[in-house]
Amino acid sequence: MGQVFDKLRGKQWREKQIKKFSDQIFDRFKSHTGRANLTFEELYIAVLLVYNDINKRLPGPHFDPPSKDQIRSLMKDCDMNLDGEIDREEFVRFIQQLTADTFTVVSQGLIISLVVAPTVAMATKRATEGVPAVGKVVQKLPNAVYASLVTLAVVWFQTTQGEV
Repeated sequence: MGQVFDKLRGKQWREKQIKKFSDQIFDRFKSHTGRANLTFEELYIAVLLVYNDINKRLPGPHFDPPSKDQIRSLMKDCDMNLDGEIDREEFVRFIQQLTADTFTVVSQGLIISLVVAPTVAMATKRATEGVPAVGKVVQKLPNAVYASLVTLAVVWFQTTQGEV
């Protein structure tokens, strides 16, 4: 139950998840290289891994990773000590800036799927009364089942649109 309340808090929950996710990626590179900071090449590989995970795990369209030039520019913005490498705290800031737009797109898709779709389903249920054969079946379905079916159809449609 606590996890539900964390998700409802929004920004704090997202920042906590990004920090956790960033630490895992940073530790993965640190264990392979034995170094305390990430170079540009390691950072670029980390970005590719982040976008691979985003595309595998989050609903919505496919997100292309930024170009090397965009990563260089963002790296300069996040490199607070100007040493040309990214430490752990700079990496968290880098990932937050990198994924801000992605989370906005995913959040909008989830709002459509989980709020708008059931509302539209209930509004259109009555409109199906006059459709032969289909209308009788739809009217016999409980509202919750009908709304769930329409929501699943919308989510399926959004998922398949991201694969095309």
